[in-house]
Amino acid sequence: MITGGPGTGKSTVINELLQLNYTCMPEISREITLDAQKKGIVQMFLKKPLLFSQLLLEGRIQQYKVADQKKAPIVFFDRGIPDVHGYMNYLGVDYPKQYKKMSMQHEYTQVFMMPPWQKIYISDNERYESFEQSLAIYNHLENTYKDLNYNVIEVPIGSVSERVKFILKTLKL
Repeated sequence: MITGGPGTGKSTVINELLQLNYTCMPEISREITLDAQKKGIVQMFLKKPLLFSQLLLEGRIQQYKVADQKKAPIVFFDRGIPDVHGYMNYLGVDYPKQYKKMSMQHEYTQVFMMPPWQKIYISDNERYESFEQSLAIYNHLENTYKDLNYNVIEVPIGSVSERVKFILKTLKL
């Protein structure tokens, strides 16, 4: 599972892994955000954080189940279930205990964290956070995964191919 703050290169690495014929589960938050915007909710994550998070939780659990059915030797996820309550911790919003329970029931073999990297950071229509906010989110996500007893491995800053090679080498692939 590959996670990190916004704009750290997660999806770019996932796309490269796809090109190498690995099974990958894409990030779904943009899809939820765009769907909400079509319904007139400009920033659902900010306006209705619990609803947004519940939709994410349900979507990521569904991804987890789909990945399990694929029977692929390895599946890479662009973000994981614990990201949901990691972001809620960042916002300081209370959330149902079910969020953490779901994280504990759906485990990932390995967690890779992409560190904040100002050089590649871009905000856009769905990514509105500042680079400073990306740093804070990264810290909350790292703490969330460590609290769940994951051994978090930070992916060094570098080219896409260098980052992919690091992940594959760490996994001995």
